[in-house]
Amino acid sequence: MAASIFKQSNVITCRAMVAWGAGQELVMEEVEVSPPHPQEIRIKAVCTSLCRSDITAWESQAIFPRIFGHEAAGIVESVGEGVTEFVEGDHVLTVFTGECGTCRHCQSDKSNMCQVLGLERRGLMHSDQKTRFSIKGKPVYHYCAVSSFSEYTVVHSGCAVKVSSFVPLDKICLLSCGVAAGLGAAWNVADISPGSTVVIFGLGTVGLSVAQGAKLRGASRIIGIDTNPEKCEKAKAFGVTEFLNPNDCNEPIQQVIKRITDGGTDYSFECIGDTGMITTALQSCCDGWGLTITLGVPKVKPEVAAHYGLFLTGRTLRGSLFGGWKPKTDLPSLVDKYINKEIQIDDFITHNLPFEDINKAFSLMREGKCLRCVIHMPR
Repeated sequence: MAASIFKQSNVITCRAMVAWGAGQELVMEEVEVSPPHPQEIRIKAVCTSLCRSDITAWESQAIFPRIFGHEAAGIVESVGEGVTEFVEGDHVLTVFTGECGTCRHCQSDKSNMCQVLGLERRGLMHSDQKTRFSIKGKPVYHYCAVSSFSEYTVVHSGCAVKVSSFVPLDKICLLSCGVAAGLGAAWNVADISPGSTVVIFGLGTVGLSVAQGAKLRGASRIIGIDTNPEKCEKAKAFGVTEFLNPNDCNEPIQQVIKRITDGGTDYSFECIGDTGMITTALQSCCDGWGLTITLGVPKVKPEVAAHYGLFLTGRTLRGSLFGGWKPKTDLPSLVDKYINKEIQIDDFITHNLPFEDINKAFSLMREGKCLRCVIHMPR
């Protein structure tokens, strides 16, 4: 298929990797991308990385045809009516949950849950509940109002963050979801204190970002739990002090953790997307003040079940979306921390692949052979 991109009547025809059904390989298609509507911007994607939640939705949801991808960076190609924050040529990060700046939650320092530009679940744009993609006149649905597995995409201006043109987009794109989510869970949601003990269930990018955040906060013990033995050495590079594989234990993992920590850890983090594991994480933290944070996105069984006694004895369970960060307000500070070498991002990138090999990235993540695959779009 030709790689040329052209504009006609302000509609762009470009290439996108389209999912036509649950679990089916993505197909390279020519799609039409509408011009940005009021308060929207159209972005030329430079790079995008594959997140576990892309795979979870691709495997389990029923909205198709669809363009996935949400962890991305690119360059503004055009702006819609009323947009004053961005101009053509600006470098931006996309974000899957926006910040309008005026709603009750955006005005509160207790929440990052924008009431206007929150998590979009129906495959449509926030402003008019329609799509900006089509193939031969038929709609193609969005994912998280971003859809970065396309050479061009349209997002609301409240779902993009301007960054310096000198920052490497192929690195900081990870801040638009996974790395920021893990760091924020450790710093903002749990507010880990120096000398504390931490256990992390699931050592993917999010879990290892929690570990990095815990290390930078001065945690004394950071116990990593994963059934993949290949995660052990990588985990230690991000701050994990002890690695446990539940398959190698002769007793339930929560009992192991309580035994080796004198009654349980101060903090536990569920980064798998398994609601049954939330109970295990609760059982792994201590009585009195134990705090469990859940970050994972479950594919099945979204209901959480736990014995009331776990809460009666003082434990707390908290959810975390995007690590509590207000994206437009807070992401620039994380970019600065990366520039100043205060946080690491590069080591999360295990593979760099061209756009046409995106199905290989899906295979690598499903097989547990990667942390982040960065997909590079054609120049």
